[in-house]
Amino acid sequence: MDKKAIAFILFVLVTLPLFSGCLEENGNGNEIPMVDINYPSNGITVSGLVKIHGVASDPDGDKTLERVEVMIDDDEWNVAEGTANWSFDWVTYPVKDGPLNICVRVWDGIDYSDFDEITVIVSNPETAESDSHKWAVFVAAANYPADNETKLGNGGLNLAEDMAAYFIENYDYSTSNVFILFDDGWIRDDNGYGGRVETLEQRSHEYDITYGGATRENVEMIIHHVIEASNSFIDSEVFIWFFGHGYGNENDEFTGGKILESSAIFLWDEMISDRELGELLYDLRSEKACVIVDACFSGGFADKVIYNFPTFFLMRSDIPNSGRIVISGCSKFRTGYASTTRGPLFSMIWFDGIRTGDADGFKSGFLDAGKPPSFGFNKDEKVTVEEAFYYASYMLRTDRNLDDYKKMEPQINDQYPGRGTLRSKKGMLLGD
Repeated sequence: MDKKAIAFILFVLVTLPLFSGCLEENGNGNEIPMVDINYPSNGITVSGLVKIHGVASDPDGDKTLERVEVMIDDDEWNVAEGTANWSFDWVTYPVKDGPLNICVRVWDGIDYSDFDEITVIVSNPETAESDSHKWAVFVAAANYPADNETKLGNGGLNLAEDMAAYFIENYDYSTSNVFILFDDGWIRDDNGYGGRVETLEQRSHEYDITYGGATRENVEMIIHHVIEASNSFIDSEVFIWFFGHGYGNENDEFTGGKILESSAIFLWDEMISDRELGELLYDLRSEKACVIVDACFSGGFADKVIYNFPTFFLMRSDIPNSGRIVISGCSKFRTGYASTTRGPLFSMIWFDGIRTGDADGFKSGFLDAGKPPSFGFNKDEKVTVEEAFYYASYMLRTDRNLDDYKKMEPQINDQYPGRGTLRSKKGMLLGD
């Protein structure tokens, strides 16, 4: 054999393993995708509702990414939302306090990435941090989906945070018992109309309360948690507020298409009807509870139609109950309105009436329309939930600056402190 042939054979024998390693990477020529956890960071302490999120990429192009999977402490793999920018909501309440591992991987349709893994310390707060047994849940879904032209901006979040801060500062609500669920848990630029910027938890905010996305799963988990915790105390106080798009026919100016349909409000990923919310709150035993649903065609949540007339008994939601006040921002037949920066109109006025004290002394008028105190009577320098409702109803009907919105017709179903025509007329003072 000549020297050239020998040299060629030796070259092939030496270089073939190198080439074969490149040509047969993972045995199929596919490049392995990559994934990273951006939050939480390794070693930090977490509690409540935690939004795990990060980024993923593929050398073959990010469009090949099919799913990101998250595993908590050697449990099953869960599919996260998104791929190149992904997130996963993790509720820590069922988990024992202590260190836990979070493991993430991404799949490109051919290969899984290497794991990215961190360890966090779960430290859930006690059920109540003081002698006050009070819980508040704020839920707002405003800016979905990407092509929706009727986005509601970040006003619902702004109002929820204002109310939460007021409850903490004036009503002795514990920060560990206050929950704000907004959109998918992300803040978007351009007042909610743009792309994701950061999670609610990453933002700088005044109080260390629990944030998360307004998904069906999160709403059910948080409300179940609040029911279980509040049922342990005979003096518990529960406040629940929903804001978002209501379900109905805006082109039907008379009934909104809701005569024989339940009221419903959109969460981030699906709707929840008045009956479904009633079932969710069925086990709530608190004798001091206020539920406000501020959305179009929402009167059914209060078991009301319009002008405070009751819903047909077969259509009732069963949310109203002894010890509860249930309020809707408009009637079952009417649309509601909201500011994209300040939040829903009825709730804004209702809260302003409480915060400023302007609602002091307001009471029910004809068809519960609301009327101001006469010559200063009925004022006691305290504002009840009902007084704030009648104040908001009165302002919507009489304020010339609100002429375009006077047809909203907010509804109330007041069964506090008891049910029935002979019940006490004592109003509900939050935080009292």
